[in-house]
Amino acid sequence: MPKALTYRSNSVIYFQGDEADKVYILQKGRVTLNYSDIETGQEIHELIQMGEFFGVKSALGKYRREENALVLQDATVLMFAVPEFELFAGQNIRIVMKMLKVFSNQLRRIHKQVENLLDKEEQVSPEIGLYKTGEYYLKNRMYAQAVYVMSRYLTYYPTGKFAQEAARSLELSESNLSKYGQGKGPSPQHQVSPQDRSVDDEADAPPPRPAAKQPEELSPAAKQYYNAVSMFTQEKYQQAFLEFKKIVEAQEDAEYVAKAMFEQGRCVFNLGQLDGSIAHFSKMLQLYPKHPDMVDTLFYVGQAYEKKGDKAKAGGFYKKILSMQLDEDDSVHIKARRALKGIEG
Repeated sequence: MPKALTYRSNSVIYFQGDEADKVYILQKGRVTLNYSDIETGQEIHELIQMGEFFGVKSALGKYRREENALVLQDATVLMFAVPEFELFAGQNIRIVMKMLKVFSNQLRRIHKQVENLLDKEEQVSPEIGLYKTGEYYLKNRMYAQAVYVMSRYLTYYPTGKFAQEAARSLELSESNLSKYGQGKGPSPQHQVSPQDRSVDDEADAPPPRPAAKQPEELSPAAKQYYNAVSMFTQEKYQQAFLEFKKIVEAQEDAEYVAKAMFEQGRCVFNLGQLDGSIAHFSKMLQLYPKHPDMVDTLFYVGQAYEKKGDKAKAGGFYKKILSMQLDEDDSVHIKARRALKGIEG
């Protein structure tokens, strides 16, 4: 059973270089992960949010800690032994999805670093850097990260030069994560595709998984949408907004028009135009009262009001989210609960 542990401010949960055999979840307090940037050597301080896991990668990958876990404010954490955590995660797919979300910011940072650390005499494209990052994780049996990166690759580059390889790697990563668990499984050189198995092997082999689907031909609006999403992830918010605007104005694909309207609002918000983002999201919800991103939209509006200093209106939107029939482990539900607590003191 996981154990609840309490740490005082300025204490250390674990040091860089320690053996890693535990996974932690922050329940209360403030914890930061401190480590050196692999590219610049600069000291990085990564704040852990309440409800987030930490110590996962090294524990599941069975390598030593890469950072110091420092307590900034009296904290309570849940500590799992690796077998306990694997059982816990295996029984709840939401946990795996939550880990992927936690990894996303780290992967984005690593992706940028990989681009810079690869042969600097050659200009490495984001597409190549993203694909190579996914291959690195697969080869090192870091399947959850590989699934995330290869999924991102196929989202941003559905007809890219590595699309078929990425689809196969995604299938293999998902299969290995399900079959062996994170950090386990055969060495990469021993992993073979179903068509490469001998007849003798087939008798003892599990039923082959369906072949990976090849990326389908996307509509022009879809291609334009994913190009704009790529700009957004590179923090080119103004350029992304203009691309999303073209999709909305063209009105050629209803699904991507709705998606583009939501992304427009995110661009405006990230450009710091708070009144503009509130007005845009309000208009969007009038046009699409059942928009699939409604909950995220309400949170963005709440954030905009909070940044404007109108805590009453912000709190109203956070409470609206909490009143909706959502899983309490939903990331937006958690963020709304935390934001509401922050403004109410």
